[in-house]
Amino acid sequence: MWIDPRDAETPFGEFAEEWYAAVTPRLELNTRVKYRSYLDNHLLPRWRAWPMIGIFNGYVEIERWLSWLHDEEFAESSIASIFATFSTILNAGVRAKVIPANPCYGVRVTGGEFENERLLATPVQVLRAAMRLFESEMGLSGFTLCLLDFYTGGRWSELVGQERHEYDEAERAITVRYPLKEVNGKLWKAGVEVSHERPSSRPDVGHVTPRRTKGKRGRAKTPAGTRPIVLPPSIAVFYETLLDSHRGSFVFTSPDGTLLRRSNFRQRFWRPAWDGRKPDQPSARGHVPAILPWITFHEGRHTHATWMVEDGVPQVARRARLGQKMKGIARVYDHVTSVMKAQLINGLEARWLGSLLALREDELAAIIGWFPHLRATVAELRALPSERAIAFSSPLILHNTQEARPQDRGPGF
Repeated sequence: MWIDPRDAETPFGEFAEEWYAAVTPRLELNTRVKYRSYLDNHLLPRWRAWPMIGIFNGYVEIERWLSWLHDEEFAESSIASIFATFSTILNAGVRAKVIPANPCYGVRVTGGEFENERLLATPVQVLRAAMRLFESEMGLSGFTLCLLDFYTGGRWSELVGQERHEYDEAERAITVRYPLKEVNGKLWKAGVEVSHERPSSRPDVGHVTPRRTKGKRGRAKTPAGTRPIVLPPSIAVFYETLLDSHRGSFVFTSPDGTLLRRSNFRQRFWRPAWDGRKPDQPSARGHVPAILPWITFHEGRHTHATWMVEDGVPQVARRARLGQKMKGIARVYDHVTSVMKAQLINGLEARWLGSLLALREDELAAIIGWFPHLRATVAELRALPSERAIAFSSPLILHNTQEARPQDRGPGF
């Protein structure tokens, strides 16, 4: 391959800006903002004046730069993402015949440290956290959002972006198509900025495809992410109750009726519900014991996936529910059947019923006071033969298939 020496001397900053301008029109908004941020804050300050051929011959300098990023204590995931963007630009330089090869190939980016183990919640822990959210300012919206996190496996953007017209009443399923994305403090859905203060006053972008997007801008993370998620019957009741409680377009809102912000919800509501208040000081005023400290909203997705594994749900059905495509030949030949769907929903419903039986009497009295329809449900559970009632509330749940599957009971309040 012949490289024109004059092209090889092109400064990285000049080439990076040309590349960015070329790819921007077809990028999702959040990807565009991410690339711009990495360029402005990390790549251009370090490499702007370097000729492209100088970077090609600067392997040691690349290693030194990575070591500096680690010394600055950036998260390993952030370093990997910054480096991936750098490598992408250099790949473009190879295709443009500015440099003969990408010097990033073979460079070890992270330190290879073990990742923190993901926290997994039990159904009764989820219910207790949801009850705390109900008692907070979030009320029914927080209660239902917590349940949907663990009983659907949906991502934050997929759940808080739900609008009432996206609910299929016949199938009792939410539809994931256009997640609510937060970019530079602004909220977007389907490529249209949504008002944070008055979300119900905006156009119904769920039904109208914005111009020039050809139906793609603002969609789910991958094509497989566009999917319906059927709710377990008992969880669907709470979702429908929430829909009936207000007339706004978005299903989940903050106590003052505005759209939810991830960081605000996490600090004001999620963390106190799971971490408790003064958990290490039982005698302190305002003490509230922890349920599962430091669990994140996203770990509800991990928990949901693990529950499905425990319930013996086939991989193809698990991936379809989580919005992930199958890999290899299974992508062609494996399909979700009605039997798999029933197995999945029955398993989740059994977990919900088991969580009710695992509550203390005072907790049951509280939740029945909030949701009177649960009185009949609890009475029916208690009227079951002793072996069935024990199966629901013990670590082994008996499903309709009469197979024993694991479920742990969580600690009390």
